[in-house]
Amino acid sequence: MPKLTKSLVEAIEPEPERPIYLWDSQLSGFGVKVLSGGARKYLVKYRTGGGRAAPQRWLTLGKHGALTCEQAREMARQALAAVARGEDPQSDKVNKRKSARMRDLWERFASEQLPLKKPSTAGDYTRQWEDIIEPAFGARPVADLRRSDVERLHKRLRDTPYRANRTLALLSRLMTLAEAWGLRAAGANPCRYVEKFREEARERYLTAEEIGRLGAAMTAMVAAEEIWPEAAAAVRLLLLTGARRSEILTARWDWVDLERRVINLPDSKTGKKPIYLSEAAVEVIDGLRAASRDPEGPYLLAGRSKGKPLNNLAKPWKRICERAGLSGVRLHDLRHTAASVAVGRGVNLPVIGRLLGHRQAQTTMRYAHVDTDPALAAANEIGDAIGTALGCEVISDK
Repeated sequence: MPKLTKSLVEAIEPEPERPIYLWDSQLSGFGVKVLSGGARKYLVKYRTGGGRAAPQRWLTLGKHGALTCEQAREMARQALAAVARGEDPQSDKVNKRKSARMRDLWERFASEQLPLKKPSTAGDYTRQWEDIIEPAFGARPVADLRRSDVERLHKRLRDTPYRANRTLALLSRLMTLAEAWGLRAAGANPCRYVEKFREEARERYLTAEEIGRLGAAMTAMVAAEEIWPEAAAAVRLLLLTGARRSEILTARWDWVDLERRVINLPDSKTGKKPIYLSEAAVEVIDGLRAASRDPEGPYLLAGRSKGKPLNNLAKPWKRICERAGLSGVRLHDLRHTAASVAVGRGVNLPVIGRLLGHRQAQTTMRYAHVDTDPALAAANEIGDAIGTALGCEVISDK
């Protein structure tokens, strides 16, 4: 019976009919179980206070790979020390699983994991928990959640497939951490094999005519004091730069370099990045100081409270769309539109990716759709040339 090492554990050949157990020569009760499929799990066996007459208990420590051999050995030492003190680690583990509720799991996740996320992601997770997961499962024991429970919740959200799938992803992450924290049995994630809903690409691009209506509506509404100038400036900058909403709304004056025509973001969804400013964007920024509600404030787009940024575009955007006669247009579609216009003007994808702050070229591909107007113009040019050669009668209004 040798001492267990990484190389020895990995060299064990699994048997198809039954698991193999190999015990350590130096630490009594410490061993590894090799399943027929090849998975390797460290464990420790012991007897409680009754000596040889007491029932033998087996405590699974974790999978090889997730744990090193030495980490598992140290965990086994700690478990055996607890047994020597009169404790029962396996029973404690079972009782811990039974007592932990989903609300307890979320509280630990919120305190340990959410601070590591970007504020927008943390906000999304919190809303998914408060609006969907907590009402359904908050009082449930973590160990009792089953796949059928998850499937029912997921199907209940079928009318909003994107939200349903994001909720499923968060719940799966919580269950994975529950296993790592000893609140569920290993390999028992109830979100596995729950089929995601198909998500249709949400693509909406403004035409040149719609952009004109949008601009005219905002000009009229600012003049009539129906919206704040900052709200109109925010929309214009989103469309002119292709930046994300959070990037524009949180931009500070000390990040703006008009000489180099960039806003230098110290952080964003993809890390540090510049927002490139066209002459039109610079013109919008130049007009902000004079029209600002907080001319001495730190933010490009001042909010209602002094020293705070504009934080809600949803209501003014809705009114702007109504005035401009635009339906089904989200603020994020302004980013799509900026990319679409760039493609229509012949800007190549790597440059568009740089303008939008993408790390991967694949991300830019979803914006690579030519706007209708230049596409029709190109189709007409092709039709004129080929149609004439074919002897077709070409009717033109040029």
